[in-house]
Amino acid sequence: MGSVQAVEMAEILSMKDAIAWHLTSNHYPPVPLSMVEPCIEAIQNALDGKWLEPVLLPEPVKYRGGNYAPTDSIIEQHHLWTWVELDEEFED
Repeated sequence: MGSVQAVEMAEILSMKDAIAWHLTSNHYPPVPLSMVEPCIEAIQNALDGKWLEPVLLPEPVKYRGGNYAPTDSIIEQHHLWTWVELDEEFED
């Protein structure tokens, strides 16, 4: 059901608000809101075909002990396929 709600939110909210809602409502435990901007960057990278492009993570978030995570991992781990599949420009 989370993906259906994510599609609906992606269509009615700004991208930033929709991602914030998704990270806090469709994940348990909720993902910190500090991940909104890295998720948006990862979505943009994915839309540009840059699946392995590193994305800087906010403190204290780490990925395999480092400060960067590849785009594909952020998309997968945060269930962001809704935004990649919509393949649209979003308003901030």
